[in-house]
Amino acid sequence: MRHAVANPNTSPAVPRLDTGTQPWVPLSTPGLSMKLIAVLPGDAGYHLLLRLEPGTVIPRHRHTGEVHAFNLSGHRLLLDTGERIGPGTYVHEPAGNVDSWQAVGDEPCVVHVVAHGRVEYLDELGRVIRHTDAGTARRTHLAWCAEHGVAPHPSLAGVSLAEALP
Repeated sequence: MRHAVANPNTSPAVPRLDTGTQPWVPLSTPGLSMKLIAVLPGDAGYHLLLRLEPGTVIPRHRHTGEVHAFNLSGHRLLLDTGERIGPGTYVHEPAGNVDSWQAVGDEPCVVHVVAHGRVEYLDELGRVIRHTDAGTARRTHLAWCAEHGVAPHPSLAGVSLAEALP
């Protein structure tokens, strides 16, 4: 008879984040909101859900690190290539990639994004006009929570895992 043996290197109580209970935080682009899921150690990157209402455009931007994007629902159109991305499609964007895309169809487009480094938004001459990164995503999330009286998940408030455990 075999018995399961607990791994002494794993915590029995790791905090979980139920994205269904997390708020959609509106961003500066109308029709765009996010659910911050995790910030990587040292603010090296972040996981989030992006929600775009139909017709919403993500302006031209450059990635300083890798980005992994998985479409959960809805469709998006990569404006540089004309490629239509639908539910269940994974897209890898290497560091240095420049692109722009738009939510298309009748339903919101929801994408799970894992981004490393910065996302630099560009003007028509390719100059950086603003950026987002793990720090700006966390600050945006926390500011929205404070403004709306919502307690942020401990892992998103910059609380260490040890502090978050009961």
